Amino acid sequence: MTEDLANYKYRTVIPIRFSDIDAYGNVSNTIYLSYFEIARLSYWKEVVDWDWSSYGVILGRSEINYLKPIKVDDQIACYLRTSRIGNSSFDVIYVVVKIGPNGEEEICTTGKSVCISYDYTNYKSVPIPQRERQRMIEYDEPGLITNTN
Repeated sequence: MTEDLANYKYRTVIPIRFSDIDAYGNVSNTIYLSYFEIARLSYWKEVVDWDWSSYGVILGRSEINYLKPIKVDDQIACYLRTSRIGNSSFDVIYVVVKIGPNGEEEICTTGKSVCISYDYTNYKSVPIPQRERQRMIEYDEPGLITNTN
């Protein structure tokens, strides 16, 4: 999957922890979901301003495409954007990049999560709140989001 980073506005630096590394000195394949989670929560706080007191979000599915290894000394960042909005679910896509010594970025990993707007009190999915829906659409460019609602 070739991604055009110009289609992404949101980017956050991800710290690599010693515990992220496997016996071969690479970031373990199990850790990438944590990197996606860090980026996703930052995006929801900084961009969407999700009202957690009303409804939450649960994951329905996640997928990862491992393209190049990341090592303990690498500097990385994660780009993220909403790519599809339905009635109660929406897709978030990710691109993890390695940052070179001159600021150049090399794509190492891509991924996607299906997120579901969720009522924890009644244990069921609910429509995406209108305010949060609008913020995702406005921030991530309506032309880049498939609106299936």
